[in-house]
Amino acid sequence: MTMPDTADIGRLEEAARQIRVEIIRSVYHARAGHLGGPLSAADILAALYFHELRIRPDEPAWPDRDRFILSKGHSSIALYAAMALRGYFPVEELLTFDAAHSRLQGHPDMTRLPGLDMSTGSLGMGISAAMGMALGARLTGRDVRAWVMLGDGECQEGEVWEAAMAAPRYKLDNLVAIIDHNRLQQYGWPGDGPDGRIPPQVPGELAAKWAAFGWRVLDLDGHDMPAILQVLREAEQGDGRPTAIIARTVKGKGVSFMEGRYFWHTRAIKPEEYELAMAELGEPAAAEGAGR
Repeated sequence: MTMPDTADIGRLEEAARQIRVEIIRSVYHARAGHLGGPLSAADILAALYFHELRIRPDEPAWPDRDRFILSKGHSSIALYAAMALRGYFPVEELLTFDAAHSRLQGHPDMTRLPGLDMSTGSLGMGISAAMGMALGARLTGRDVRAWVMLGDGECQEGEVWEAAMAAPRYKLDNLVAIIDHNRLQQYGWPGDGPDGRIPPQVPGELAAKWAAFGWRVLDLDGHDMPAILQVLREAEQGDGRPTAIIARTVKGKGVSFMEGRYFWHTRAIKPEEYELAMAELGEPAAAEGAGR
């Protein structure tokens, strides 16, 4: 792939905006769901699904596709929005999110929705599956890259570091872990004031840990589309080590009253909040009863 020009950057930024719109719309319609983490991941998901991943939405089981696993499975609505907008299923189906009969459950269920490479939700397990897929691709001679997105709070799970220890031993340079480092978790250590939270890691801690386990570590602003594309491209240039990308993001990105506030990790949206959020995202909310 060639690096995109200004028009392509604009197209990807618009895809990220649309992902955020569908996150808000779907959670509002469902009257429940996660918001902060999905919104922080939207730009990276847009870059992956609309530019970087080698995929065929009309052939979701294509054997030579790149694999993507959302290890922070509670942010499933962001993944569903990206997939719908990319053409895996109708965008209208997003309004079934979290319903009992839906293919779009609160956590990804690969038995229900074609295009999902792994069922996730129990934090920490996704990177182990991605490592297995990367190793399996090598053993079967397939030119396949395995991508996995983790939360920074998720990186407190021991299973993450078991996989992190093993992957460099196999020299899996077709494995890329993206850490959505929004520095807020729902159940973290209290900080200043009633709404305060101490970040899951001190500055530089994540990069130091991944490097200590033998990973190549890259850093980026997770909301700067040109920077995202440059680092994703660099991650594809294997050097014998798996790659960890520390993506500095803002929880709730794109909606001012949600940004940087941990209690928007998961919360029902009130009608007036919905209208304000949609207006900030440049989307008219008029006549969208959304199940109200």
